Amino acid sequence: MKIKRILTFASVLVILVSMTGILSVGAAPSEASAQLPYKAGTAQTYVVLYKTNAVSSDAATVIANAGGSLVYSYDKIGVVIARSDNELFRSNLMLDKRVEGATATTNFGVQLNTEFEVVDNAEADQTATADPWGDPSSGLQWDMFQIHVPEAHEINSGNPSVVVGDIDTGIQYTHPDLAPNVDFANSVSCVSGIPDTNPAAWNDDNGHGTHTAGTIAAAANGIGIVGVAPNVKIAAIKAGNGDGYFFPEAVICAFMWAGSHHIDVTNNSYYADPWLFNCRNDAEQRAIWKAEQRAIRYAMSQGVVVVAAQGNENIDLSKQNFDDTSPDYPPGNEVDREVTNACVVIPVEIPGVIGVTANGNLMQKSYYSSYGAGVVQVVAPGGDSRYQRTPAASRGTVYSTYPTNRYAYAQGTSMASPHAAGVAALIISQFGKMPQGRVQAMLTSTADPVDCPPNPFDPSGTGSYLATCVGGAGYNGFYGHGQVDAFNAVTHTP
Repeated sequence: MKIKRILTFASVLVILVSMTGILSVGAAPSEASAQLPYKAGTAQTYVVLYKTNAVSSDAATVIANAGGSLVYSYDKIGVVIARSDNELFRSNLMLDKRVEGATATTNFGVQLNTEFEVVDNAEADQTATADPWGDPSSGLQWDMFQIHVPEAHEINSGNPSVVVGDIDTGIQYTHPDLAPNVDFANSVSCVSGIPDTNPAAWNDDNGHGTHTAGTIAAAANGIGIVGVAPNVKIAAIKAGNGDGYFFPEAVICAFMWAGSHHIDVTNNSYYADPWLFNCRNDAEQRAIWKAEQRAIRYAMSQGVVVVAAQGNENIDLSKQNFDDTSPDYPPGNEVDREVTNACVVIPVEIPGVIGVTANGNLMQKSYYSSYGAGVVQVVAPGGDSRYQRTPAASRGTVYSTYPTNRYAYAQGTSMASPHAAGVAALIISQFGKMPQGRVQAMLTSTADPVDCPPNPFDPSGTGSYLATCVGGAGYNGFYGHGQVDAFNAVTHTP
């Protein structure tokens, strides 16, 4: 999924050029690549799914005989990444009864939708909210005040032993507001489906990852802003390339890395390819859906708390829907189709994943935010530039770090999810390592309940963003269990 379209996450970034100087950070050594030679030219990448959670010992030979080459093997979940330029590769491979499915990923890209507006001077915005808390630009962080981060920091601002993996487009690891907290040992690029720990590989060449990382863990260092958990470590787990495409092999690699490295929390501000809705009853999509599901479940089995954005389609994920946005790689490849409940958005609809919707500074659902009872767990500030501009949030959007040594405004459930991931990191910092289900329970039980607005919800008054909220103050399809509350989370008695 390309970051021109984060779940059609109508994300608008306003770049503010500021910051002086670049902090140099030592580079971690690269691991040896497991990639084997393969043919160049028209070769495609394939996800090969075995029927069991194990890869056969002769996988390389089987793949070679089918006309391809093994790129990487994820033995613990029965998934292999392969390459081939042989049109018969899939059919040849399926002759092996141990193989459940094999699907090419090259043509399955769905863009994140991000627009940019450059601003030369942000000084006028600095007066939007005057408050002594935080760093010089923290007056712009209405989102942190809304979820009571300043009060939480009086109790706990994060433990450096806690690691949040930001599965995104990488991190600008030299950014002055992020460099103190970047975890080189646990950072990686998974773009090719092969773990690459060279910092040059996982550096952010898009911007989206640096923005989400700042919300989670921008340092309290007298520069710029402060994250939800400014003392935890942030690991870049790069699954989106420079153009913002999140291909299946990268997503699988990312979760396997998080699980094998026992990352405490992952933030996932994207949806995984090949489609916005990935249908398990479709022969072509099933192998990818199941492989991604296995990887996510593996990560959670290793104690990883998985937090994910709900999406920006303003659709109810608990119901049947119409998908006219994917796949859009190559561009113009979209297919109009009705999808049933056999089709899910990954990772947010995988059981155990903490789904996050977005609200604005008026505590209402953001006009773009998708929703759905049974999918959403909590709501967090994602911004709303159309209907929720206030004196505190003059642009209505979320302010965070951005390459190179800059800052940006953005809106989307992409911006909401890292708030929840940051609060989850504070919970672990305060109470210690615990099973991922227990962290989720504490996050939801300490959220501030938000009741449904009158139905139908129509922020524009024109019917442009109609939505219906199901449930009550205890739990509903717009806000889940409520808005995350950092102070409640660190003062709650487990």
